[in-house]
Amino acid sequence: MDVVALLGIGLLTGVTTVLFGFGGGFVAVPVVVWTDSALGADAIRVATATSALVMVVNAGFATAVTPRRVLAALRGGGPLLVLLGVGAAAGALAARHAPAGLIRWAFVAYVALTVVDLLLRPGFLRPRAPAEAAPGTPRPLPAAVGAPVGAVAAFLGVGGSVMTVPAMRRAGHTMRVATALANPLTLAIALPAAAVFLGGSGDPAGAHPHLALVGLVDLRAAGALLLGALPVIAVLRRRPPHIPDRLYAWTYVALLAAVVVAMVL
Repeated sequence: MDVVALLGIGLLTGVTTVLFGFGGGFVAVPVVVWTDSALGADAIRVATATSALVMVVNAGFATAVTPRRVLAALRGGGPLLVLLGVGAAAGALAARHAPAGLIRWAFVAYVALTVVDLLLRPGFLRPRAPAEAAPGTPRPLPAAVGAPVGAVAAFLGVGGSVMTVPAMRRAGHTMRVATALANPLTLAIALPAAAVFLGGSGDPAGAHPHLALVGLVDLRAAGALLLGALPVIAVLRRRPPHIPDRLYAWTYVALLAAVVVAMVL
């Protein structure tokens, strides 16, 4: 039954990868926490690690099928990508050793604060005042944000999109472009994070040998999620649905709020 549920959530992560740039990150975390609840407090650590591996594959595949003209917006962004990776490696190392309760409640707090910020601060759901509006050409993300964004995203398992989509939206990009660009940025975060989580010994496996853990990654859960997600990504990238930009932004916020509720409950 767990596998069937994971396949179903995998379909959802495929949709959110294409439409919102999530890569399966914060969507996968509460699901794996539920699936691996036998691990107790360690379930959140395994969920964060498994999320990183799912993001590598989903974000990598989504990036590969994204039109080159869209990815051209990241031209010259090499320093940003490098710093995202460096920050992600540090965040993943911290997550391996941090108290599990800290990761769980920091995840909830960060996503909840993001929802409040998107609702209250102009630039995401509603335009800025004319004096504050961004000039016609969207601004690139500064390289300096790479290390902190990568560290927080890898430590919490939220994926890069929860942090980069709002930033790119406020820099002048449409939701469609901002969410598409979130996938290569998520890939830069997820690759080093997954490598850190896969390495070393998976301490929870000793207490629960029935789980297929490599390092801290639950390969069974990751495989089921990817099996559901990848066909959806392939289909939606070829035939993306047309969603009005304002509805697109409100749906993004609603998904973040739903995940906060799922983690609290």
